[in-house]
Amino acid sequence: MRLLQWLRQRLFRIGRDEQLPVILTQRRIFIVPTGAGLLFALLLVVMLTGAINYNLSLGHALVFLLAGLGIVAMVHTFRNLVALRLMPGRAEAVFAGEIARFPLHLQNTRKQPRRALEFAFGKQAGVAVDIPADGLSSASVPYRTRCRGRLDPGHLTLATRYPLGLFRAWSYPYPGLSCLVYPHPLATPLPAPLPIAYAGHRRGDSGQEDFTGLRLRQPSDPTRHVAWKAVARDFANRPLLIKQFAGGAEEELWLDWSRTSADGDTETRLSILTGWVLAAEAKQARYGLRLPGCEFQPAQGGAHRDACLEALALYGKAER
Repeated sequence: MRLLQWLRQRLFRIGRDEQLPVILTQRRIFIVPTGAGLLFALLLVVMLTGAINYNLSLGHALVFLLAGLGIVAMVHTFRNLVALRLMPGRAEAVFAGEIARFPLHLQNTRKQPRRALEFAFGKQAGVAVDIPADGLSSASVPYRTRCRGRLDPGHLTLATRYPLGLFRAWSYPYPGLSCLVYPHPLATPLPAPLPIAYAGHRRGDSGQEDFTGLRLRQPSDPTRHVAWKAVARDFANRPLLIKQFAGGAEEELWLDWSRTSADGDTETRLSILTGWVLAAEAKQARYGLRLPGCEFQPAQGGAHRDACLEALALYGKAER
């Protein structure tokens, strides 16, 4: 198996492209007849045999005309790929089991358009793209994910059968695409918040018992604390105000590895924590995350959520 893989890599020059943009030179493009092309060639042989047997001048002319058409089609199929430029884009993170989409920016420097370019990863479903003459286009190549971590989908298969489908030309560009795959989230109830213990004093401006006044809203404040009635009196000129309370004990929501079921395996516990992160963010709560050897202090917002999800995706992997 390793020998076949080595021979395939050597024969088709499969290797990561370190230099960008990736330019498809003639040595990187391969072409073979399709099933329709082989049938077409067999038909020409039969027609030529009949023309020779019956000494038909028009038969010879028709065979040579069709053979010339096939050769021209082979040249156009090859030229549909040669000198194409590819630049990888940034792929968005997804959850395990979802379809990741890897963007590619394509540049055609020729004066003729490129038609029916097919992009795919291995045997997975791909996309077809046309590029205008001397123009730019883009493709979003799908890849179905299976497990969490940093995903390297491998080399691309870029193929075309344009214009007649008699030949298939292909290449294996490897522009180094990657994306982050978060654990598959499991929907479970959030753990109970924990009270904060303070040494010698207690912060009262974030409690939830006695109303003490208003203050300007900060980006990290949840919208449920906005004093909408006060703002509505002069909405055009008054900034958003936040209600302040005192007298209550402040609580923090900690999403702790130790609070998941010890009977579950690592992937299940990571999936539970992922579901908790999404649920806490949906509630606009301040939450922290604790993993063995890793801790994120309570916060909220998209950046905090992404940092927590990235830690969950890379937990136990070589990259952290």
